[in-house]
Amino acid sequence: MTHGMRADTYSPYSDGDRGWRDTATRYALVPLRIFLGVTFIYAGLDKLTDSAFMKDAGAGSIGDMMRGVRDSSALPALVDMALENPVGFGYAIAFGELAVGIGTLLGLLTRLAALGGALISLSLWLTVSWAADPYYYGNDLPYLMGWIPLVLAGAPLLSVDAALRARRRQRTAEYR
Repeated sequence: MTHGMRADTYSPYSDGDRGWRDTATRYALVPLRIFLGVTFIYAGLDKLTDSAFMKDAGAGSIGDMMRGVRDSSALPALVDMALENPVGFGYAIAFGELAVGIGTLLGLLTRLAALGGALISLSLWLTVSWAADPYYYGNDLPYLMGWIPLVLAGAPLLSVDAALRARRRQRTAEYR
């Protein structure tokens, strides 16, 4: 049997396991939520306010962008669907990004918002940024990976979801 001193048994904090590491662990997803929420809100607003983007054709238009990536995408059929109505697709992406960003930032239906963000990022990775070589030059894959922890964990702190969960617990406790 080996004897030794355990360095992790002593905590300088009076409440034991409530040290800075535990606090950092509990709040670890908050910066990710803020970054993804603000970024997706910005992306949606940027698309909606760009007069050139929401057009079927022309410099900087969604139509020309989709036609330009069609042959290099992993799923040309997905691009073809978008090309049936490029302006409608542009609005769908913009409003989807806004909804995802607002939900993520507020922590409202966070897992659902994160799943929406992951699906938007996945579709953009498989179409727009698929041809990036090497693959890590494309920006949509890191966004997809950023959404996964929020799909799995939701927003347990500083969120509307957490406030609603606490309210449900309080009501349940009152009925017992």
